[in-house]
Amino acid sequence: MVEVTESHRAQVGEMQVRRALPRRARRTVGAWCFADHMGPTTATAEVGADIGPHPHIGLQTVTWLTAGQILHRDSLGSEQVIRAGQLNLMTAGHGVSHAEQSTGTYAGELEGIQLWVAQPEATRHGEPAFEHHAELPQLDLANATATVIVGELGGTTSPARRDTDHLGAELRLRSGETTMPLESHHEHALVVLDGAVEVDGTTVAPGHLAYLGTARDELGLRASEPATAILLGGTPFPEQLSMWWNFVARTSDEVDEARASWNADDGRFGTVDSPLERIPAPARI
Repeated sequence: MVEVTESHRAQVGEMQVRRALPRRARRTVGAWCFADHMGPTTATAEVGADIGPHPHIGLQTVTWLTAGQILHRDSLGSEQVIRAGQLNLMTAGHGVSHAEQSTGTYAGELEGIQLWVAQPEATRHGEPAFEHHAELPQLDLANATATVIVGELGGTTSPARRDTDHLGAELRLRSGETTMPLESHHEHALVVLDGAVEVDGTTVAPGHLAYLGTARDELGLRASEPATAILLGGTPFPEQLSMWWNFVARTSDEVDEARASWNADDGRFGTVDSPLERIPAPARI
C-alpha cells in the first residue's frame, strides 16, 4: 500500500519550498522529521537561498542540491560551498546556528532538498559538529543510479555520520523499470523532485510524499521519462518529538528554553559570521 500526502507550500528566505515532512498525516519516516524541496529557482551571484543566522537543537541538517551552489556558514566557524551532488551535514546537539546564502559568484538554476534527522537521546545533548562530503558512493541498478547520501543501500555505505539506523539516497531514474533492495525493518518514503515515478501502480509527482510503510525487502519503481527522487528510510523513531520552528526536542519546556536563549543571544548558539540579518525566534502562540 502507498500512502500519498501533498506537500505544504511555504516561503523560506528567497526560495519557495514544498514541505513534505512534517505533515499532519505523517510526522516522521524513521528519524527523518523534516523535508523541504527547495526550488527550482534561478539564483544570481547576490541572491540565492539567503537564510540568515538561525538556531537548531536536537537534529542534523542534511543539505542536498540537485542543481546550483549555496554557501554554508555556522557558529563552529565552518564556511563551505556546497555544490550539486555534494553533502553538507550539520549536527546541532545542544545548540548551533548557521546561515545559508548565495556564493557571490554562482548564477544559474538552484534546486535541492533540506532534510532534518531527529537525534536520539544518546546524542541530542552533545556537542555540535559539521562535515562536508564532496563525493559519495553510488549503486548502479537497472535503469537507475542511486547515490547513498546517508546510511546503507544494497551494500553501498555513505561515509556520513549517522546517529540512528536511517537511510537517505538520491535516485536518478531512467526510462523503464528498476528494483532496489530495502531493509525490511525500516519504514520508507519517496519524495519526487523531478519527473514522475510509479510505485505499486500509483504515480507520484513533485509536491507529494509517498509513504511506503515497513516490511518491504525490495522496491519496484517505473519511470516513463527521466526522474529524480529522494528515498528516505529508517527504523521507526521510538520517541515522541516536540518540534517547533527550528527546534527538535522532547518537551515544550525544552523548546521554550531554546527560544529564550536564542532571542537573548546568551551564547548558547554562538555567532555566525554572515552579512545576513539574524532571524529572531517568533512568538509562541
